[in-house]
Amino acid sequence: QRKFVQSGGGLVQPGGSLRLSCAASGFTLEDYGIGWFRQAPGKEREAISCVDTSGANRYIPDSVKGRVTISRDSAKNTVTLQMNGLKPEDTGVYYCAADWKGGLCNSPVYSGGIYGFDYWGQGTQVTVSP
Repeated sequence: QRKFVQSGGGLVQPGGSLRLSCAASGFTLEDYGIGWFRQAPGKEREAISCVDTSGANRYIPDSVKGRVTISRDSAKNTVTLQMNGLKPEDTGVYYCAADWKGGLCNSPVYSGGIYGFDYWGQGTQVTVSP
């Protein structure tokens, strides 16, 4: 059975950092591009990162530019998102998603869509508040 399980998140103070991880079982993350998304209350889910199969982050919206780092651990079959300088507007449910062979994340025309990813994490709440 293939699973993509998230961990991390919670309450973070403004200016702090968050670290979210996604662990894959039943498939190998090296074969996938990785998208990270978030959904604020009352808003649509938005992409905040799309890392291609070489590890390059091909999509970084202005809202998180300079604050996001994505890393992979092939031995553990995990991927981690670290975001610094958190603001209240970073509050939301965060998701990871896997994209077979980087069909989306490797594409030069990827524009932040949520459709076409093969596996999704279950989502984890991040709240930025004093």
